[in-house]
Amino acid sequence: MDLLKIGTRSFESRLIIGTGKYGSFEETGHAIQESGAEIVTVAIRRTNLGQNASEANLLDFIDLDHTTLLPNTAGCYTSDEAIRTLRLARELLDGHDLVKLEVLGDPQTLFPNVSETLVAAEQLVKDGFQVMVYTSDDPIVAKQLEDLGCVAIMPLASLIGSGMGILNPWNLSIIIENLKVPVIVDAGVGTASDAVIAMELGCDAVLMNTAIAAAQDPIMMARAMKNAVQAGRDAFRAGRMPKNLYHASPSSPTSGMMPPSSKK
Repeated sequence: MDLLKIGTRSFESRLIIGTGKYGSFEETGHAIQESGAEIVTVAIRRTNLGQNASEANLLDFIDLDHTTLLPNTAGCYTSDEAIRTLRLARELLDGHDLVKLEVLGDPQTLFPNVSETLVAAEQLVKDGFQVMVYTSDDPIVAKQLEDLGCVAIMPLASLIGSGMGILNPWNLSIIIENLKVPVIVDAGVGTASDAVIAMELGCDAVLMNTAIAAAQDPIMMARAMKNAVQAGRDAFRAGRMPKNLYHASPSSPTSGMMPPSSKK
């Protein structure tokens, strides 16, 4: 079976989805179900997971028997904030150690602060976390994060929530070629074709939130993304035909054909 292996865990689905921006927790749960995702991200600083007893709890709308939660540090702008947030998540979720680290550079672009990300990653790995890390599409930084012990590297395709798709497939290809841990496109996916391209490049998985939650029909888009990720993965594993710019090749065989008639 073609499993996605992250740290000590294995998954059948290669689609990871977020839980923010939906119209309701009910819609969130339905989208997760239709997507087939086995990993869902939760923003610890923005989502009630039981911290507030008087509010609806997201966990009541997720099938925790078949879903792995991925606490993330959305909204953190320093390494200290991110480290504290994930330590809190581990307490809330009874020792859960698989986490997503993101340290943002500014509130407008939400571009990662790479220097703070490196500091936080090093400490969290020392603390025993299995760290999946959001970063830029810089191949050097990606390798540094792998060397620190992160279990998955998650370069952006384009800015968070932009829906611009993959703007630099060449950098992603370099990262994929040079790393041993899973490479997961995180941020920028806008529609199903973006997910297909990411998987055809050789990415191990795709993470998205806004592309599904902000669609006119989020449930249908969740299903489309499930199919797109699988199609892209299948195409990558099958190996595409070579491109031949100036060499046409007929689809039908030419050997053994009857010679053209000489009748005039």
